[in-house]
Amino acid sequence: MIGIDEKGYYGEFGGAYIPEMLHPNVEELRKAYVGIWEDEAFQKEFRELLRDYVGRPTPLYYASRLSAKYNANIYLKREDLCHTGAHKVNNTIGQILLAKRLNKKYIIAETGAGQHGVATATVCALMGMPCIVYMGEIDIERQAPNVARMRMLGAEVRPAKSGSRTLKDATNEAIRHWINHPQDTHYIIGSVVGPHPYPDMVARFQSVISEEMMWQLQEKTGKPDPDIAIACVGGGSNAAGTYYHYLNKEHVRLIAVEAAGHGVNSGESAATSVLGTRGIIHGSRTLLMQTPDGQIVEPYSISAGLDYPGIGPMHAHLIASGRAEAVSVTDDEAMQWTYYLSRMEGIIPALETSHAFAALDHIEYKPGDVIVINLSGRGDKDLNTFITHYDKYND
Repeated sequence: MIGIDEKGYYGEFGGAYIPEMLHPNVEELRKAYVGIWEDEAFQKEFRELLRDYVGRPTPLYYASRLSAKYNANIYLKREDLCHTGAHKVNNTIGQILLAKRLNKKYIIAETGAGQHGVATATVCALMGMPCIVYMGEIDIERQAPNVARMRMLGAEVRPAKSGSRTLKDATNEAIRHWINHPQDTHYIIGSVVGPHPYPDMVARFQSVISEEMMWQLQEKTGKPDPDIAIACVGGGSNAAGTYYHYLNKEHVRLIAVEAAGHGVNSGESAATSVLGTRGIIHGSRTLLMQTPDGQIVEPYSISAGLDYPGIGPMHAHLIASGRAEAVSVTDDEAMQWTYYLSRMEGIIPALETSHAFAALDHIEYKPGDVIVINLSGRGDKDLNTFITHYDKYND
C-alpha cells in the first residue's frame, strides 16, 4: 500500500527535519491542512477557481501521429493549457487559499524554471497579497521571460547568489526568510519536497490531474486506467499529480523521468534515482546526490526545473520499492524531442516536459498500450534556449 503515515513518511522517506524556529509554522500546517482540505467551503472555492480561473479540466488529447509512429495509443494530459502555462498553478491556488485561512499576510516562494514563481505571483495578485520569489541567479538569466512575468504581476524576485545559484540555493534562501518571519508568512513550496506536510499537501492539490485523467480515459477508451503513466521528475509535483489516483493500482506502470544532463556518469547530471543515496535535504529524508561525507553534489540539467539534487519522498519511495520505474534522459535527447514534438503534433513543450516524451525511446510496452504523458508545461519560457541551440539540432 503506497501512502503517507501520520508522521509524514512514505516508507522510510519523508518526515520533518527542520530548525526549532520553524516548528510552530510546520506544526500549524500539519494540524490544519487535512481539515482545511476536507472542508466543503474550501473545496467549493478551490474547484471554482480551478474551473473559472485556471481553465480546468485540461484536455486529454489523443496524439494520433505520435501514436501511429510508436504503435501505441498515446494521450497527452494538456497541463500546458492551464493559466500561466503549467501545472504549477493547481498547487498555488490551493496554498493561497490555505494561507488565507491561516491568516497569513505575506507569501514567499522558490522557483527554478520560473513557472512556480509565475503561478505564485499570479495567485498573490489575485488575492492581493505581497509576494517575494527567490530564484537562482543563473536561472534568472536563462528564464528571463518568466522573471519579467513575475515582476509584471507585482512580485519581488530576489536572486540566490550562493552555491550553484540555481533551484537548490533559491530554496535555501526561501527557508532562511521563513525562519526570520515565522508568524505572518506562508511559504508556498512548489513541489512535493520539504518537511511534512508539504509533500502530501502539494500532492493533494495536484491530484486533480489524475482525477481528471480517470474520467477522461473512461470516456475515450472505456476504462479509467492507462497501461502506462509518464511524467518528468525534478522535485516531482506534476508526477505526483499524474500518479496520485493510480498509486495502489499496480497494473498501471508509473514512469518517472529524470534529467541525465550530459550523461548519468558525466559529472554533470541530475539523475537522482541512479546517483542519489539516502539523506536529508530541505527538511525531509529522501534520495539525494551527495558526497560520502554528506555534502550536496551540484546537479546539472539544461532544464532549470529539473536540476535539483534530490526528489520528493513519495518518488523516492516509489522508485526504491520498485513501484515506479526511473528513466534518465540527457540534454540532447530532451532537445531533440522538443523539436520532434513541435513538428509531429504542433505543440512546443517546456524543456522539463521534453524529458518525459523521450522516455518513449527507453521503455518497452505492448502494441496498442494506452500511454498517458503529462505535458506539464509549454515551451514559451524556453524559447531563448531553443533559439540558441537551433542549428545544433536542425542540421
